[in-house]
Amino acid sequence: MRVWLPYPPECALAGLPESLRIDVYDGTTDPPPSITEVELYVAPYEFGTPPLELIASMPKLRVLQTLTAGVEHALPYVPDGVMLCNARGVHDASTAELATALILASLRGIPEFVRAQDRRTWIHGRYDSLADRTVLLVGYGSIGVAVEQRLRPFECDVVRTASRARDGVAGPEALPELLAQADVVVLTVPLSESTRGLVDAAFLSRMPDGALLVNVSRGGVVDTDALVAECASGRLRAALDVTDPEPPPPEHPIWTTPGVLLTPHVGGNSSAFLPRALRLIREQLERFAGGQPLLNVVRGPAEPYERR
Repeated sequence: MRVWLPYPPECALAGLPESLRIDVYDGTTDPPPSITEVELYVAPYEFGTPPLELIASMPKLRVLQTLTAGVEHALPYVPDGVMLCNARGVHDASTAELATALILASLRGIPEFVRAQDRRTWIHGRYDSLADRTVLLVGYGSIGVAVEQRLRPFECDVVRTASRARDGVAGPEALPELLAQADVVVLTVPLSESTRGLVDAAFLSRMPDGALLVNVSRGGVVDTDALVAECASGRLRAALDVTDPEPPPPEHPIWTTPGVLLTPHVGGNSSAFLPRALRLIREQLERFAGGQPLLNVVRGPAEPYERR
């Protein structure tokens, strides 16, 4: 069985089943000549869509494994009959760390301190604490769970919502009421037709004065113009690892809007990524070679795309 990997087998992938014929394609070179034979393709993580465009030349492809948690960028390239698997779990630790860092940095005034240091200015004062705050998690998949695990020691109250209600997790119908009680709102939902533009002017208007919006999901979940308007007025604050458009053009007002902290979509791209990605790749390859069900299937050969 021919498989393409973005990392060489000696990169902690030695000892894979002998039935696998492995070629390495990291997105930076010409594709291997085995393109018409590949059955499982682990797409490179950091090289955008060109590696996905190669799928059209893979007549025997059975499985596409992404190394991203979200797969909206891959869906247009995956033909019927090809199983699509995501990297659920790979980015949990790294993304949850950044979400926590963004919350703390925004509440405790870290951006202002950094700018003041550049000016050699001492701006002593009182800033907000995470302790005693209510944090609303919008989306409660594996990343949402990881965010909550990191927030618990900070003595804050964590409230959970998801696309469907279950024990301890509210459904979308509860969002209006919960937003009105939230000091911090953290977005960890996937980008889909139901979540695109979810955070619009009405959503933001329900957040209390002074509340903080943190987005570590996808930029398209938020109506950027509506968010800029709320933050420019001083009513809300935002900490965003993702934006729409991404990256914002130099003239975009979000760069200079008061109360907005931006990071350049680095939630999952830390030193924690590679060890977890390699563990997932190994597990998937062993399952594939052994004829076992694969992990993290978001769309099977005859299934519609669904995300929880």
